[in-house]
Amino acid sequence: MELRRRDYHMERPLLNQEHLEELGRWGSAPRTRQWRTWLQCSHARARALLLQHLPVLVWLPRYPVRDWLLGDLLSGLSVAIMQLPQGLAYALLAGLPPVFGLYSSFYPVFIYFLFGTSRHISVGTFAVMSVMVGSVTESLAPQALNDSMINETARDAARVQVASTLSVLVGLFQVGLGLIHFGFVVTYLSEPLVRGYTTAAAVQVFVSQLKYVFGLHLSSHSGPLSLIYLIGATGISYGMGLKHRFDVDVVGNIPAGLVPPAAPNTQLFSKLVGSAFTIAVVGFAIAISLGKIFALRHGYRVDSNQELVALGLSNLIGGIFQCFPVSCSMSRSLVQESTGGNSQVAGAISSLFILLIIVKLGELFHDLPKAVLAAIIIVNLKGMLRQLSDVRSLWKANQADLLIWLVTFMATILLNLDLGLVVAVIFSLVLVVVRTQMPHYSVLGQVPDTDIYRDVAEYSEAKEVLGVKVFRSSATVYFANAEFYSDALKQRCGVDVDFLISQKKKLLKKREQLKLKQLQKEEKLQKQAASSKGASVSINVNSSLEDMRSNNVEDCKMMMSPGDKMEDATANGQEDSKAPDGSILKALGLPQPDFHSLILDLGALSFVDTVCLKSLKNIFHDFREIEVEVYMAACHSPVVSQLEAGHFFDASITKKHLFASVHDAVTFALQHPRPVPDSPVSVTRL
Repeated sequence: MELRRRDYHMERPLLNQEHLEELGRWGSAPRTRQWRTWLQCSHARARALLLQHLPVLVWLPRYPVRDWLLGDLLSGLSVAIMQLPQGLAYALLAGLPPVFGLYSSFYPVFIYFLFGTSRHISVGTFAVMSVMVGSVTESLAPQALNDSMINETARDAARVQVASTLSVLVGLFQVGLGLIHFGFVVTYLSEPLVRGYTTAAAVQVFVSQLKYVFGLHLSSHSGPLSLIYLIGATGISYGMGLKHRFDVDVVGNIPAGLVPPAAPNTQLFSKLVGSAFTIAVVGFAIAISLGKIFALRHGYRVDSNQELVALGLSNLIGGIFQCFPVSCSMSRSLVQESTGGNSQVAGAISSLFILLIIVKLGELFHDLPKAVLAAIIIVNLKGMLRQLSDVRSLWKANQADLLIWLVTFMATILLNLDLGLVVAVIFSLVLVVVRTQMPHYSVLGQVPDTDIYRDVAEYSEAKEVLGVKVFRSSATVYFANAEFYSDALKQRCGVDVDFLISQKKKLLKKREQLKLKQLQKEEKLQKQAASSKGASVSINVNSSLEDMRSNNVEDCKMMMSPGDKMEDATANGQEDSKAPDGSILKALGLPQPDFHSLILDLGALSFVDTVCLKSLKNIFHDFREIEVEVYMAACHSPVVSQLEAGHFFDASITKKHLFASVHDAVTFALQHPRPVPDSPVSVTRL
């Protein structure tokens, strides 16, 4: 959009914070006590809670049957066709008999239909979740020492109990976090982190399946064609008797019907709690990421806290019915959207189709070779393995995100999935802190004929205002970078502030010592002259000299008091040292800064802590020591409130030193090129 050149003019008084508060009638924003509404009990409140936590009651009565039903029906059947082979295959990744993948493709999907808020994601088995579950089941119920049928059956039963208990614990974590509105926890898993993690998990899955497909040619096709290959492979295996003639590993018995619910083994909770929390966070991160993508694309809102509750209930109830932890599948979600799915009715239809397979048709897949399921797994990893191309795109776009991706990928490959995620999150948080410690510092100049100030290093036409330095940081100032902020400020100003202060103190101290010696010499001479006079006169003279010496010594003590960098007591002595224009530095023969005012643009500050407050006070002190007045500009109201709460403002730094904008501060500084003589300038350095 092209901007028309149009000048606009505005007349208003200069506004410091004190005047702005009077003009705008500023007051602290009233605090909202959300907990009070949580404790209210009424019919309307109960109904609102019911509709909030059971969204199907909101959208299903308004479901446009004529417009959406056909698309949801076709989408549900397409997803179910993918869900069947994936459910059987991903159960192998979890170290479980394939039929439990079918259970995990039915119960959680139907539960999400009732409680979920995303219209397009396909909940159910997912490769990354399955391999995480598999690492747990194999560690707690390892492979038997021999291959006898009894040991294999006992092993499978133990693994099913571990997986279902894990699912219950994952569900409890997710529901609990959702109810206390802890859905924001997923914000600590950035997109590069999630993509690097899932790519590394896909590599691990790929390697784990090579034992099944060694020597088998993998087709590049996936999706609904998987069902055709599944049926064809089962027919060939059954017709040729691959199990009996060549000892090919097949799926085996798939019992018809559903299994009864079973209580989780609470004795396993202590062994599973760490893995359960990791799986809960990863599963939710994947689901909410996809959910928000589809919501943005189709113009609706996904409630992250309710999604956490819905996914948790899917895992909790699913675990009671012998399911393992699930999330949403990227490939199935894309199919559900692209084939015309408009709501979770498609998910309900796919779950009913899986129920039909479990009840009536499951036994037909008895002779299906596991190698075919492994091939299906690897083919479905294609999308995640393509994420390896992120390295090239992130190198061009953002190298910090590339570093997160690479660290996450390598940590997950070299360590296990749990430790890899922990390392990735810690590294991401450390990187955030490091980046705030090294923000962009800039000296600002005025764009000609405007009230806009920009970095003089970036804008060639932006010129520094004569006698005024404007300094800005791109990040908030807090304990981790406050010292860097002060150092960068002194460096960018082009003045060795600490050296000037040190030299000034030395020269003033030397001058005071010379003055004291001169007084002592004069006193000695006066004593000698007075010794020849009368006793009464001598007493008066000595008394007068003693008073003079006492006053001067007291002044010296006040000047040299430790910790008081402003040396308020030397003011009387400094008055005699001032040059005709009032400059102590000039009278002492020290160079003066080429600017008389310093303006700190604090528009980037989002909060202040005690270290920041002390740092700002020390900046005021140091620059006033070298005869430069300091002003602040563009503080947000919450920051001003925090400055007040931290007792930042006092007799020497008032709200008159804080201006509404940089231009206000610059204009005021030009009108007052030197500190007002009668204004107090002494500040105690902290």
